[in-house]
Amino acid sequence: MNTIKILWILLALVSCSTDDSQDRSTGSNSGTGTGNTSQVYDFSVLFIGNSLTYSNSLPTMVVDEALNRGVRIETRSVALLNYALIDHWNDGMIQSLIATGDYDFAVVQQGPSSQPVGRSLLIDYGQRIKTLCDVHDTQLAFFMVWPSLSYYDTFPGVIQNYTDAAALTGSLLCPVGREWKTYQDSTGDYSYYGPDGFHPSVAGSRFAASIIAGTLFNF
Repeated sequence: MNTIKILWILLALVSCSTDDSQDRSTGSNSGTGTGNTSQVYDFSVLFIGNSLTYSNSLPTMVVDEALNRGVRIETRSVALLNYALIDHWNDGMIQSLIATGDYDFAVVQQGPSSQPVGRSLLIDYGQRIKTLCDVHDTQLAFFMVWPSLSYYDTFPGVIQNYTDAAALTGSLLCPVGREWKTYQDSTGDYSYYGPDGFHPSVAGSRFAASIIAGTLFNF
């Protein structure tokens, strides 16, 4: 075999090895992903949302919270700026991911959704996602978020609409917003909000991660 042919074979082998190293743990459109397929995981979680999910790498914090309780999880996140569930549904990526059957949980959120239009989209597209999850043995969970400080008076609507969405679809509820409000109202400490008065601070994301992990894994 001549030298040129040997070089071509070696290049092909290197190329195949590089392609095989890419897997779902490398993340998605949000750039957020955790895990290593050489390890054994107890659960796999798909996060679907927007900047409230990808701020401060919330899925990674959920991984850490679970690991602190002895539960090993891997995550993938499809979280894009200003996206609601209707936007994710229209893109079609989440349907393809759920249809793989690789995920034990899908954790979804959109904006505060305190108004009628937001409530309608939350419940309607939440139900569509739930129907798909049921087919592929994935448990849907709603990540209840919070309003901005400037619209703090809409908090009851946020809590009600996320609670209803979970109940009407037969899904889990991660009541981050409700517990966030309870803490702030009882302490006067608003440090869970970041500088813009809407996105979470690191402490806020860590608080959210503890509630999400506790809900999913019964802590």
